[in-house]
Amino acid sequence: MHSLPHKSPACIPSFASVTCSKTKFKKYICRRYGQYTMNQEVTKVTERPPFDRSGSQDSLDELSMEAYWTELENIKKSHENRQDDQEVVVVKEPDEGELEEEWLKEAGLSNLFGETAGDPQESMVFLSTLTRTQAAAVQKRVETVSQTLRKKNKQYQVPDVRDIFAQQTGSKEKEAPDGTESQSVGTDENKYRGKDDQASHLGVGGKELTPLVPEEAPASETDINLEVSFAEQAVSQKESSREKIQRSRGDDATLLTYRVPKDKTGTTRIGDLAPQDMKKVCHLALIELTALYDVLGIELKQQKAVKIKTRDSGLFCVPLTVLLEQDQKKVPGTRIPLIFQKLISRIEEGGLETEGLLRIPGVAVRIKNLCQELEAKFYEGTFNWESVKQHDAASLLKLFIRELPQPLLSVEYLKAFQAVQNLPTRKQQLQALNLLVILLPDANRDTLKALLEFLQRVVDNKEKNKMTVMNVAMVMAPNLFMYHTLGLKSGEQREFVMAAGIANIMHLLIRYQKLLWTIPKFIVNQVRKQNTENQRKDKKAMKKLLKKMAYDREKYEKQDKSANDADVPQGVIRVQAPHLSKVSMAIQLTEELKASDVLARFLSQESGVAQTLKNGEVFLYEIGGNIGERCLDDNTYMKDLYQLNPNAEWVIKSKPS
Repeated sequence: MHSLPHKSPACIPSFASVTCSKTKFKKYICRRYGQYTMNQEVTKVTERPPFDRSGSQDSLDELSMEAYWTELENIKKSHENRQDDQEVVVVKEPDEGELEEEWLKEAGLSNLFGETAGDPQESMVFLSTLTRTQAAAVQKRVETVSQTLRKKNKQYQVPDVRDIFAQQTGSKEKEAPDGTESQSVGTDENKYRGKDDQASHLGVGGKELTPLVPEEAPASETDINLEVSFAEQAVSQKESSREKIQRSRGDDATLLTYRVPKDKTGTTRIGDLAPQDMKKVCHLALIELTALYDVLGIELKQQKAVKIKTRDSGLFCVPLTVLLEQDQKKVPGTRIPLIFQKLISRIEEGGLETEGLLRIPGVAVRIKNLCQELEAKFYEGTFNWESVKQHDAASLLKLFIRELPQPLLSVEYLKAFQAVQNLPTRKQQLQALNLLVILLPDANRDTLKALLEFLQRVVDNKEKNKMTVMNVAMVMAPNLFMYHTLGLKSGEQREFVMAAGIANIMHLLIRYQKLLWTIPKFIVNQVRKQNTENQRKDKKAMKKLLKKMAYDREKYEKQDKSANDADVPQGVIRVQAPHLSKVSMAIQLTEELKASDVLARFLSQESGVAQTLKNGEVFLYEIGGNIGERCLDDNTYMKDLYQLNPNAEWVIKSKPS
């Protein structure tokens, strides 16, 4: 049996109140806006509608919310037919100091305090790459931990924040992590600002809901700025955003949609970096997320946890890591649970044009029987998949997600995902989701990606299955969020805010997958600077060691210089391809040369079976210099990247599974 942190059952909503909540929601909307009736007729009101409409698509209307409350009712029926035999053991909620101490550990700064505290200089390289808002976030947590440790009279070293951050003050105004000017946004940020970044809002009480964007609404597409720290952008935009909000409430502003910007040095996606660099990315993403929430006044705390004993075998109610351990014995290298893959496959075999797909539930009793049969026969390979109807498979998929001992969005960051709805603009919501996706454990992130890609394929068939992205978001949101965030005890207004909020988050996850799985350039640049500073520090230490050992320092420096000198002329790179027929080639850099061109030159010389490599089985990698290892996207301009990392080696190889 495994012991895992989880949310207390006291926070699970009362299913008996679901139907009542649904009715109250309809009455509440009718009372507040005078526009919804049972047959979905719209009555005009004198005040401006809370959001723009287009055709038959409403952003937060009875039709779309009907799917949400119906899904809750279906979950209630499913819950009544399932037995929960998990033993719950409550643990003490950590105090603020303990939470911040844990935060510093997750941010890679545990050596600043505690029994393992050492020379703060060890973290100086890392801290020197932080932006002003990132440094402020770290300093705030260090101060809290310091105060807590002093109160507890801990005997080991307690850091003085003045010592830790003293060296940062002088250089921070001069240089940004990528070596350019300071990270203040200034005029460069203006090119990323659209006519109106502010999402249209629907008020409920003193709170505002962020409705889903009408699918047919006119929208202008703009690049999202991945070059400048999100928190720094938020600081710069705070005042102008307030002005925008006031203006946009009186206008029918065009809603923006966002895309990944083109980057000449290549877009970096999750999975493109070596593990040691990805670890640094996660540390920086946590600090950046915290800084963004700090700037916007949003609280970011870990979920209150309990310990539960979970099953160490089976399919349902089993941790993702345990499932993958089981599955990798059968299919080495698999990153997504086999049962999850098979359920999606079964749904797709029935055709994605089926009307009401994901919305129409299977029969509850039949679902229960299928679960029992799957548990007994799935791994034996004797389960009869022909007996599983399409809607049953969809219900089983949602049940699998709901019954994970830890939520798919992780127990650590579920509250942070929920808090995204409180961020003032759609751009900031996407920025926060981007960082949260990076922070997810690998198993959770990979499974979430498979789910979202499947949901997008469902949406792609909306003309026939009638499942728009809004409808799919409404149906899936309770399955990812409700057990851990939808507390109905807090009153109907908060309940409606929560329902619309988590549906909006689900909508953004589905719609902006490509953007959310991109590692922001400013974070990659911070990693590059960390690597450069570490190499400089190591080189200095090596020279000192050699001097002590009476080696010829001048000889070492000459060897070091010759090792770094390229054996090819200026403006030429040598590309290695150890697994191809042509194992090496010198390539002249030009302004227009892309990574795809380099691959094409090598693959054009392959013949026979090797021609299959053209289907994306091999990639060009940037290795060494100021990066550990990075898989390049096809549109990377090689000369621009060479100028950013002149000491890199260039290797063609396949991606590790």
